[in-house]
Amino acid sequence: MTGQSINMDTMSLRWGHFRVLIIASMGQIIGAGLATLVGIILPMIQMLRHPELTSLQQGLIGCTSLIGITIGSLIFGRLSDKYGYLFFFRLCPLIVLGASLLAYFTSDLLWLVVGLFLMGLGIGGGYSLDSDYISEIMPKRWRLFMVGVAKASSSLGNILVALICFFLLKDWQNPELWNRLLLIIAVFALFMILTRIRFAQSPGWLMAHGRPADAESAVRYFLGKDVEVIEKGQTEGKEIHHHIGSDLEVGEIRNRPKKKDVPKVSWGNLFHGKNLKRVIFSGIPWACEGLGVYGIGVFLPILVMALGLESSSSSVAANGIHRITNSLEITTWINFFILPGFALGLFLVNRWYHVRIQVWGFILCAIGLIVLLVAYKYHMPIWIAIAGFMMFELFLNAGPHLMTFIIPSQIYPVTDRGEGAGLAAAIGKVGAVLGVLFIPMLLSWGGAELVLLVSIVVQVIGAVVTGVFGKEVLPDNKNHHTEVK
Repeated sequence: MTGQSINMDTMSLRWGHFRVLIIASMGQIIGAGLATLVGIILPMIQMLRHPELTSLQQGLIGCTSLIGITIGSLIFGRLSDKYGYLFFFRLCPLIVLGASLLAYFTSDLLWLVVGLFLMGLGIGGGYSLDSDYISEIMPKRWRLFMVGVAKASSSLGNILVALICFFLLKDWQNPELWNRLLLIIAVFALFMILTRIRFAQSPGWLMAHGRPADAESAVRYFLGKDVEVIEKGQTEGKEIHHHIGSDLEVGEIRNRPKKKDVPKVSWGNLFHGKNLKRVIFSGIPWACEGLGVYGIGVFLPILVMALGLESSSSSVAANGIHRITNSLEITTWINFFILPGFALGLFLVNRWYHVRIQVWGFILCAIGLIVLLVAYKYHMPIWIAIAGFMMFELFLNAGPHLMTFIIPSQIYPVTDRGEGAGLAAAIGKVGAVLGVLFIPMLLSWGGAELVLLVSIVVQVIGAVVTGVFGKEVLPDNKNHHTEVK
């Protein structure tokens, strides 16, 4: 090895790092975009073709893609672990493309449900791969931040889809064209496929399957021929280099043990002793956050109409497609606060104790919803209600939406990490599905006021669980961003 070799764990950022980040983050963008699109399409379908849809049926349609995401992450996660990441990294957006075109050409409620499930299946499969690619390639000091950036990119999906749909519907003024909106997802998926044609196998997967030479080759493909998976150390005053084949564990790729060396961890082990507290700490707040991100996120245009906020975008009371278009304008403005929320969270992620960030995130989310509820109940100026909504989105994404994604990898040891993080994500998706399922029902039972009251209670529960279990499971040792080994 020459003296010109660069340690991938300590090197400076290059275009290769950003290329992997951009390509792997597209799954987050399209997933958030689909959630936004569902909330736009549902009232159009109900108004035009299916006014008989019950609140339960609306909730079931709304959560179809989330069920697909949950199943897809489990199925493709297992298959990619066995057969390699690259094939499924390309296959998943292809499934999304095919499913979106299926729903577009059939233009039928039943096939829309099938298409949403298949789109979720592909998106969920991508979720199981994206963060691994990013964390494997990034230098050690940037790893946690860049995984957070990938999560934050989901805000672009919310904003872009809401903005595109607003301008399209404002021009069309015809709810019969609802199926054309599915082409937005098709275009995103096609772009994902094109960017993944020239890509390489996961270096971590290659290392775990006893192929260190191929792992080295993949790293060089991403980062350059002068990059090695090595560590520079000091032994007896002499600088030494540990190649990829040595026994010393270094960095994300080196930390991934070979498959044959990983002990089998039973699910039962996760529900005993300290692991049970880890499950509660990582899972329950993720479920509480899921109600805000997906429950309120999917039905945001409908909630805007239920709260009467869309009237602020028009001097004349509007009906039908005009109400949907006006609600989309408000939805777009609210969604713009998702991105600065993530930016604030990323600024704090290596500066503040993560438990504190998550607790205060939940508390400030609840305060934002209280402002919205008071403004709605006492007929205060609409700008106050919108400000409460924006406050909710800002601190939801600065706190729990970002932290629940990061925390599981910090609190579980390597032997339990895959199962622990997977269980936390599964609990989070259960919360998301329940949120999407019940919000239309809450609207029918008690209107927007009941939705807001339940949402406030859920945010408070998230704060309490985080505060009670967080200090024990993830102590504030001034190195709170360091992973458990």
